[in-house]
Amino acid sequence: MAAHTLDVVGIGNAIVDVLAQADDSFIAAEKLTKGTMALIDQAQATTLYGKMKASVEASGGSAANTIAGVASLGGKAAYIGKVADDALGKVFARDLRATGVRYETSPLSGGSATARCLILVTPDAQRTMNTFLGASAEFQPGDVDGDLVAAAQVTYLEGYLFDRDLAKDAFRQAGAYAHKAGRKVSLTLSDPFCVDRHRDDFRSFIRDHVDILFANESEICSLYQTSDFKEAAAAVRGDAEIAVLTRSEKGATVISAQGPVDVAAAPVSRVMDTTGAGDLFAAGFLYGFTRNNDFAHCAKLGALCAAEIISHFGARPETKLSDLAAKAGLA
Repeated sequence: MAAHTLDVVGIGNAIVDVLAQADDSFIAAEKLTKGTMALIDQAQATTLYGKMKASVEASGGSAANTIAGVASLGGKAAYIGKVADDALGKVFARDLRATGVRYETSPLSGGSATARCLILVTPDAQRTMNTFLGASAEFQPGDVDGDLVAAAQVTYLEGYLFDRDLAKDAFRQAGAYAHKAGRKVSLTLSDPFCVDRHRDDFRSFIRDHVDILFANESEICSLYQTSDFKEAAAAVRGDAEIAVLTRSEKGATVISAQGPVDVAAAPVSRVMDTTGAGDLFAAGFLYGFTRNNDFAHCAKLGALCAAEIISHFGARPETKLSDLAAKAGLA
């Protein structure tokens, strides 16, 4: 097996995030389901954007947030995802590269516009996401850079992208490239919405291709159609080599052949915005994993990164994560 030159390469929906604060009455008036992600078309995106209060716009997307987190920890990271050859596409590429992430995917010309996610954050820090997938949904097997995947210790796949047959084929292609090179494949389930739509395909893909699974409590329970977390945790043991299950303030549990490892949530003085918490937990865990740390250390690093993200508005670190890790003795 050739030596790796990257720690993690992420594959996901390349999206520009638009974050704004909103109250519960606005969520109700727009007939949105609080705390979930819904897919919308370009017309709906334009209408909702016009009603949102002052917003923050930045390159985003779940896997891109994770990869930016790996870079902030000091890891060597790359990203694969489709934007359009338009103004927002250029913003996405520039912002992501500025974090130290390698990004070389060719933009889409003459098709859909660059994707955007309209994120409404209520006073209780819950985020309600409305996503226009645009060019990101045009991702297909030919967009997977086999050399880049083979160069990374872990290929991290975003469940949100798992919505079209071509994207599923691209995931299988990436998994084949990774395993042929002796690397690991990781998947995040992303949202119960995704699991409900693709439960059987997800379970098949996990059994056949995934080494490290990330899911929160709602997602893993949905995957195994149970309301009992312990039952879901027991079920995943037979499908994934490593399952990293996050439970918000209850911490996280890592399931593997070594047995369960429980880690407490990292303390945070005030929860401002839960957007990106799972993404950054994955960043911390994968960074630790690529440095051969034990699962408890990896999960503690994940919890530290998640705590930084929920302490402020937005899904990218405001403090260099490598500094936080060093201060906490987790570097």
